[in-house]
Amino acid sequence: MAFPVNQLRNDFPILSTQVHGKPLVYFDNGATTQKPRQVINRLVEYYETENSNVHRGAHHLSNLATVSFEGARNFIAQYINALKTEEVIFTRGTTDSINLVSTCFQSFVHQGDEIIISEMEHHSNLVPWQQLCLSKKARLSVIPVLEDGTLDMETATQMLSPKVKMMAISHISNVLGTINPVKELIAKAHKYSIPVLIDGAQAIAHIPVDVRDLDCDFYAFSSHKAYGPMGAGVLYGKSVWLNKMPPYQFGGEMIDQVFLNETVFNRLPYKFEAGTPNVADVLGMETALHYLETIGIDKIQKYEDKLLKHATSLMLEVPGIKLIGTAKHKTAVLSFVVEGVHPYDLGTLLDQMGIAVRTGNHCAQPLVESLGINGTIRASFGLYNTISEVEYFVASLKKAIAMLL
Repeated sequence: MAFPVNQLRNDFPILSTQVHGKPLVYFDNGATTQKPRQVINRLVEYYETENSNVHRGAHHLSNLATVSFEGARNFIAQYINALKTEEVIFTRGTTDSINLVSTCFQSFVHQGDEIIISEMEHHSNLVPWQQLCLSKKARLSVIPVLEDGTLDMETATQMLSPKVKMMAISHISNVLGTINPVKELIAKAHKYSIPVLIDGAQAIAHIPVDVRDLDCDFYAFSSHKAYGPMGAGVLYGKSVWLNKMPPYQFGGEMIDQVFLNETVFNRLPYKFEAGTPNVADVLGMETALHYLETIGIDKIQKYEDKLLKHATSLMLEVPGIKLIGTAKHKTAVLSFVVEGVHPYDLGTLLDQMGIAVRTGNHCAQPLVESLGINGTIRASFGLYNTISEVEYFVASLKKAIAMLL
């Protein structure tokens, strides 16, 4: 059965937008995805019919909001196949989730220890670990990226030792689109009892995520990368680690009992959810993941791979273009440079043609600099993009390049 892209596009009101008199072609899904009407309606429904704080009231609205909020936790735990619902912590997004773990790991990292990341990490999965290493006089070890945009697995294996206290790796690169062999890395790391955090920001909307199959210790993702609202996200953590870790923040909700001289902290997951949660956006995130589940993430991946393959074949015919990231296993992201053209200039001209792409280093400055370039143009695809949009994009790209050269 053909992928129902035209039917799905009707769910996204913003796709009818005109940009500079041209129909919007939205190829910046790696930065944030657009929201279907179902998600928008869920936010309105909550504020119109359920708005109340959760866990704290005996009245009807509080009970209603609490049931919805904890129902979302249940669903998301099932969606990623967590062993226990309490292993799903609600955060503000991937960045917040990673900062939570890196901050709480301060008591587990000491002088002379090591933390492993890769050269392709987003700043959100680099800076927190860098700063932890600096404060603890530990070493930040970096897995190199090969010319095709894949990890140097031989070097990665050689880095493993009992000195390593954490490995933090992206599931999919936001610059290269590379799908990293994280399951293999996790298995290798666990031989040395090294916990592994996976940055799933770019994966959650594009490929199946099964945390038990991966056997990761932590998995972080954001709602807004998966057709949900901004300001909400998830940290999955194995309960054995979450129980060891101290609280991230202090205040209401994360407490069991409070006395003037001491506090007894709450059980999981509430121990890591201080203050009033972002209830509406959590419910919107649940709705977005329901939406993906209804379509079928396998079908989405297959369709987006079709878009990527077609775009890649057309781009290879354009003189002067160099594709950045040519791994065999990749998805949804097409990064490139054009000889003699600054990425920002090209992005500005494409915008005038109604096409939204991302330019620059994509919050991965060390990776871009290691490639010997000053940035790329990135087209990143979503479930509502079409073959005709891809063809219009390449035709517009040719016109823009001709104007700049």
